[in-house]
Amino acid sequence: MEYVELDVDDGTRMRAAVARPPGPGPHPGLLVLQEAFGVNAHIRDVAGRFAASGFVAIAPELFHRTAPGFEGDYSNMASVMPKLRALTIPGNEADLRAAHAWLASEGGVNPARIAAVGYCMGGRCAWLANATLPLAAAVSYYGGDIAPKLLDRAARLSGPQLLFWGGRDARILPEHYRAVEDALRQERKPYGSVVFSEAGHGFFCDERPQYHAASARESWALTMAFLQDHVIEA
Repeated sequence: MEYVELDVDDGTRMRAAVARPPGPGPHPGLLVLQEAFGVNAHIRDVAGRFAASGFVAIAPELFHRTAPGFEGDYSNMASVMPKLRALTIPGNEADLRAAHAWLASEGGVNPARIAAVGYCMGGRCAWLANATLPLAAAVSYYGGDIAPKLLDRAARLSGPQLLFWGGRDARILPEHYRAVEDALRQERKPYGSVVFSEAGHGFFCDERPQYHAASARESWALTMAFLQDHVIEA
C-alpha cells in the first residue's frame, strides 16, 4: 500500500491510498470509494483484495476538504455526519475525475478498463462516477440517496451497473431501490440489482456489527464475476 497526492480541478489537493498487483501490467484500474468512515483499515484492506485480484486500486479520501486523513469510529455515527453534510455533488465529481485521471495516466493501467466500486456513501459515489467518467462498469453497495437525488443521472451511465442492497436495511427501503431499477429500465441501461434478504446496511464490512458473512462472500463473488465480464474480458 502506498499514498499519492492528487491535484483536484477545484484547486484542492487530495490524498489517496493505492494498492497494486504484482507484475508490470497493463492492469485494469479500480476506484474504491469509501464509506462515511474514511479510507480506513477496512477500505485499505478492500483495495488490497482487489489488487490481489489484478486491479490497480485507488481509494481517494473524499473528506479531504474538511477532514483530511479522517478515520471514523463505527460506533459513533454522529461524528461523521458533519463530514457527510459538507460533501457536494460538484466536489464529488471533481474528486472522482482526479482519481480517474491518475489511474488513466499510470503506465501500468489500461485506461479503457477502469471501473468503480463503492460502499454506502461510496456506493452513491460509484453511481455518480459511472455517470461522470468513461467507466467500463461500476458496482454500488447499498448506495444511499441514489434515489431520489441522483436518479436523473441514470441516462448518463457509461458502463453496466451492479447494485447490492440489504433486505433488512432500515435506511434504504425497497421503494428506494425499486426506483433505481425503474430508472435504469427506463433508460435501457444494462444493470444487475441484488437484494440479500437477511442482510442490513453495511453488510460487507467485517469490522462492523452489521457484517453478514454469507452476503459478503456472495456479493464479492458476484462483484468479481461482473468485473471479469465487463472490465477484464470486455
